[in-house]
Amino acid sequence: MKKIYTLIFVLFAASLSAQIDRTQMPKPGPAPEINLEDPQRFELKNGLKVLVVENHKLPRVSVQLRIDNPPIAEGDKAGVSSLTASLLGKGSKTISKDDFNEEVDFLGARINFGSQSAYASSLSKYFPRILELMADAGINPNFTQEEFEKEKEKLLTGLKTEEKDVKAISQRVQSALAYGQNHPYGEFTTETTVNNVTLADVKQFYANYFVPANAYLVIIGDIKLEETKELVETYFTPWTKAVPPSFQFSNPVDVQYTQISFVDVPNAVQSEISVQNLVNLKMSDDDYLSGLMANEILGGGGEGRLFLNLREDKGYTYGSYSGLGDDKYGPSRFRAVASVRNAVTDSSVVELLKEINRIRETPVTEEELKNTKAKYVGRFVMALEDPATIARYALNIETENLSKDFYKSYLENLNAITVNDVQNAAKKYFSSDNARVVVTGKGSEVLENLEKVTLNGKTIPIKYYDKYATVAEKPNYEAAEIPADIDINKVMNNYINAIGGKAKLEAVNSYLLIAEAEMQGMKLNLEMKKTSKDQFMQDVKVMGNSMSKQVFNKESGYVVMQGQRKEMDEAELKKVREESAPFPELGYLNGGVVLDGIEDINGKKAYKIKISEEKTLYYDVESGLKIQEVTKAEMMGQQMTSTTTFSDYREVQGIKFPFSIAQTVGPQSFEFIVSEIKVNEGVSDADFE
Repeated sequence: MKKIYTLIFVLFAASLSAQIDRTQMPKPGPAPEINLEDPQRFELKNGLKVLVVENHKLPRVSVQLRIDNPPIAEGDKAGVSSLTASLLGKGSKTISKDDFNEEVDFLGARINFGSQSAYASSLSKYFPRILELMADAGINPNFTQEEFEKEKEKLLTGLKTEEKDVKAISQRVQSALAYGQNHPYGEFTTETTVNNVTLADVKQFYANYFVPANAYLVIIGDIKLEETKELVETYFTPWTKAVPPSFQFSNPVDVQYTQISFVDVPNAVQSEISVQNLVNLKMSDDDYLSGLMANEILGGGGEGRLFLNLREDKGYTYGSYSGLGDDKYGPSRFRAVASVRNAVTDSSVVELLKEINRIRETPVTEEELKNTKAKYVGRFVMALEDPATIARYALNIETENLSKDFYKSYLENLNAITVNDVQNAAKKYFSSDNARVVVTGKGSEVLENLEKVTLNGKTIPIKYYDKYATVAEKPNYEAAEIPADIDINKVMNNYINAIGGKAKLEAVNSYLLIAEAEMQGMKLNLEMKKTSKDQFMQDVKVMGNSMSKQVFNKESGYVVMQGQRKEMDEAELKKVREESAPFPELGYLNGGVVLDGIEDINGKKAYKIKISEEKTLYYDVESGLKIQEVTKAEMMGQQMTSTTTFSDYREVQGIKFPFSIAQTVGPQSFEFIVSEIKVNEGVSDADFE
């Protein structure tokens, strides 16, 4: 009997195999039906619109408040919205900041505020109290002068750190040039505008714009509608009915012809490139999804054409991407971006423009479109698992003039997009005829080749701007003539005298330096020790754990990386030996280095001293102090440049040391702030074993 069953199974399997042609790709089935529960809706008399979605899968609730006001121009008080956001949520008129934060933490909840938004989440059993706290903090804010001064100082400190940040400069200039500095999307915050803001301005901004007329409250989770409605009416009815003031601002337009807008940042070790143009795209437009498909194929991720070209094929960058914005209030932007090595800046501009032209002029492949659709389907289905997604979809339908079945038919509409639809969207929204190519970088290294870039056989004209998007003259990179009475020894002696004099420096047997920096939210701790006996130790720690340690003791040395020790080779020993002296400039008096001209470094004239092919130092002509060090090294087959900037010199035992050491390596930038320097103490031979 067993053999009969086996035979039947074999014959059944064979018959199935005969019916399936495995040489053909199976046809896709119909798009799955999306069952999105419609939110239940009610409105308060003050204008607050409330959307409630019951979801009893988990005992949690999330609350999102969004005030859908048109763009707001802050003018000469730019920064007032940031300060308003930072002051909201610090308690209320009925509960102190500390008591507020303590209770929220105790309940394991979250409450966050923006200048025109708020968000809260908690276990459902604590929902009534969390909603009450959120409403109280939003409707009855506790704006105090003390907190205002603290937040203002934080904002100013943040702006200061961005002064030499190439990416921050680039983003500021990109938006300012696209929209104009008088447009809400083109204005930017500066130290001057922040200092113009008073606490009274914050209170007025809040009174004008944190109002219920355009407000939506979305509540989703383990709740009941009637109970929720009662709570909302209790806590949000006191919110005074008001309508925000309206503004008129100019409608921005693209440039008349493709051009390069260049911003010179002398400390840049790589160039920030953005090819951009304005687009008039709304979520409610018929070709909205086609535009998303076109952008995804061009530069939406690691499979995008820009990434495959500039990174995988050319090795110009860590990544290149594009983005297509939408805005119901006016123009948004299309941008294709990359952060690239100085040496390939011009080539990267050419490749970005080439890929934009290609997707406009040549239809994408069926394979590209199929894969892109699959990515969007996967993202959409996965996103539905998150209750916050449901809230966002409900808000979009309310605020973006979308059809009620926009998301229910999303996959069906997505799968209906054709190759022709994608090309039409690319032609409509990606421009190569009226594109503004914003390049922010080190002009002395990139401008000569950038001036030779052509499009359709014509050289692309270049216009020059400063770091705040103001028209500027073309930078002059001709090295200033070195005065006849200046030689290398004069420059070194000027530096030595500026920091304390030769006698004091020669009396230093050792010094210890301790500093701290922050990178991507992590604290970096630096400890450095040097002696006059050619001993050197440098240890960089992250969260108390050594990330990188170098130890050199006269003739031998080693490196420890992530717990792995490696002995230094001859080339590494030579480099670290140059760094081991407490003050290498004393040795430079004996020759071996070259005075190579005068350059502009961060607005200061500086003597350029060539130490080797890989290392260059810059000394301020006026003060004599060392202000920058540039080193080049081969890393992972690419030439990498590291720029270290020295500032904030302070005296320690009669000798001046820099207390700010800012470093940029590739895309990473961080600033070490020195907390302690000890001269002739705190160092022993045991430190170099």
